[in-house]
Amino acid sequence: MAIRVLLLTQWFDPEPTFKGLAFARELVRQGFDVEVVTGFPNYPGGKLYTGYRIKYLQRDIIEGVQVARVPLYPSHDQSSVKRVANYVSFAISSLFYCLFFAKRADVIYAYHPPLTVGVVASLVRTLRRIPVVYDIQDMWPDTLSATDMLKGSRVLAGVAAVCSWVYRHVDHIVVLSPGFKRLLVSRGVPEGKLQVVYNWADEAALAEPKHGCPAALTTDDRRFTVLFAGNMGKAQALDAVLDAAQLLQRRGVAVRWVMLGGGVDVSRLRQRAHDLSLSSVVFLPFVPMAEVGAYLNAADVLLVHLRKEPLFSVTIPSKTQAYMAMGKPLLMAVDGDAADLVHQSGGGVVVAPENPQALADAVEQMTSLSSDELHAMGQRAKEYYQQHLAIAVGVRHFGEIFKRLSGVHK
Repeated sequence: MAIRVLLLTQWFDPEPTFKGLAFARELVRQGFDVEVVTGFPNYPGGKLYTGYRIKYLQRDIIEGVQVARVPLYPSHDQSSVKRVANYVSFAISSLFYCLFFAKRADVIYAYHPPLTVGVVASLVRTLRRIPVVYDIQDMWPDTLSATDMLKGSRVLAGVAAVCSWVYRHVDHIVVLSPGFKRLLVSRGVPEGKLQVVYNWADEAALAEPKHGCPAALTTDDRRFTVLFAGNMGKAQALDAVLDAAQLLQRRGVAVRWVMLGGGVDVSRLRQRAHDLSLSSVVFLPFVPMAEVGAYLNAADVLLVHLRKEPLFSVTIPSKTQAYMAMGKPLLMAVDGDAADLVHQSGGGVVVAPENPQALADAVEQMTSLSSDELHAMGQRAKEYYQQHLAIAVGVRHFGEIFKRLSGVHK
């Protein structure tokens, strides 16, 4: 009989997420019975997606995966109050569903952030005696402080206390990088309770994009194209990218910078690019993961950039894996674990974050590489991804954890 997994996540397809449908689908392929409990899609813009309306409950079967959507307050703007309302509303709805409507599972997989999902999973574990695997994708309260989402030492201390409570009340914790593991060990989490499982990309969506590229990436001038894809917020510190674009524009280096995605900083960045007369910078709106591959494939180099912040030296931005899977050279402007992946793979160039001069110099150097050299660099990134980071590899690790925990508790 298949092991039944209750996959608890606030974000799920069609929202951009790295443990969404691709994860659930691969679990099913590897022999698990999966039920997803999630909200109605509204991330990252905070607006309900077209074709959806808030209901008490919506059940779907998507590619063999059972999905239950529960109501929440849709929001993802800069208002802390609204963001908290978004998290708490999903927590209440999902707790009610998991306690009274979800079929009994052998193991619960809980995706963090937000922390409220971990609280729900811990309560369900206690009340229904189901073991929990907690997947930490964001280190709280560190991220809340680094991105200025929450301020005040008392508030952040309260969040830290809740985190510690959740860590004690789950059975196993998975983290995305060695740095996350070291940080949690330093905070008193037993090392034997922790395991590093690297994130993967949505390989199927990237390999077979639904639509072609817009004219902005297929013009006849074939300028060297650097593409940033994903959320544009304070954590990404993309002013440094605009400053680098300005430096290269002044030097007369023919580079096109494409900023693809959404986020709270998009309007301000767009206005600043206009004020600086940056004709080399193009902003394109967020597109679903099923369309992203065409954009990535049309670029020459794919950019990762985060603020120079101790927390970000122990994280690996999830776009890293998508970029590597595409077989494109990476320009990694992040310290620490993410930079280590690029160094180990030989699949790109690493520069210091928030350093426009270093970023501009690196891009100018990459424009001088031949197409064969760029292709070889991208292939090294892809080969490393396939050997160490692919979804089949990662899900196999999760499967081993699920089997071990479900066996202990049966």
